Amino acid sequence: MPLKDLRVGVVGVGYLGSIHVSKLKNFQEVKEIIVWDINPERMEEAREKYGAIPASSLDEVVEKSDAVICASPTTTHYEVVKFCIEREKPVFVEKPLTDDIKKAEEIVRMSKEKGVKVQVGHIERFNPAFLSAKSLISEKPYFIESVRMSMYNPRGTDVDVILDLMIHDIDLTLNLIKEMPENISAIGVPVLTDEIDIANVRLEFPSGALANLTASRISLEKMRKFRVFTKENYLSIDLLHRKVEMVKRVDGEILPYFPPVDGSLDALSLEIRSFLDAVIYDKPVEVPVEEGYRNMLVANMIRKGIEERLKRILG
Repeated sequence: MPLKDLRVGVVGVGYLGSIHVSKLKNFQEVKEIIVWDINPERMEEAREKYGAIPASSLDEVVEKSDAVICASPTTTHYEVVKFCIEREKPVFVEKPLTDDIKKAEEIVRMSKEKGVKVQVGHIERFNPAFLSAKSLISEKPYFIESVRMSMYNPRGTDVDVILDLMIHDIDLTLNLIKEMPENISAIGVPVLTDEIDIANVRLEFPSGALANLTASRISLEKMRKFRVFTKENYLSIDLLHRKVEMVKRVDGEILPYFPPVDGSLDALSLEIRSFLDAVIYDKPVEVPVEEGYRNMLVANMIRKGIEERLKRILG
């Protein structure tokens, strides 16, 4: 019998974790929400606003939960996810999987050995605009271009812009092309932090497909554009404003088309729904840990490429 009355733990109830708690309140299968954070005031706020139950430790929140959502800082992901796997509790971890590729490898190995479900929070997979566009992509893209810009926000700067922002577009690109890149050319620089704050990368795939990805967290405006070129179609996906524009060839004629996007859909709710269904009905998770690790592998190669280029430039 599938598990219906879930007790869901949320580790980290800062900005993003509190949003997770608010969404979980809308799922009738969730009987209790148990929270843990190093800041007691955040737990108290979650209790007052959403009726969440504060825990006294990571051990307690995991022990009392049927499934766990990890929304703590990236630097703590490894510790939390490992703790959940060791206790055989399904865990959803916000992107990126960890802050270190070796730690990510260990998480993949442990999850396989223990048979524990681990879903990685690549939320753009659930963006209504991407879902609409993906349904129209029937062949492998030969070129992808993305531009993701954000205004500076101290939250998330515990990692570089590759793991903070570009990782979203790495995930979407690999999800569509379904290959690992064979050549990477990248450049980036730190500007406001000690980490890389702006980066551009060209990914070349064995099939001949190309992707050009740009990410910046020092922009004066927000932008999340993702463009896909196939043999027959061109799609421009505005992930921020949830719009899709398409140019397609019909009987030799080039025609514009504006695919509908379901504005009632909420990406985070869809993402949580997929995780809960995987737990309740013992289904595979939508974004498995192996794909989160794959994204980190590419991010790691990009970072190394940037570091090598900076050494040549700066001597």
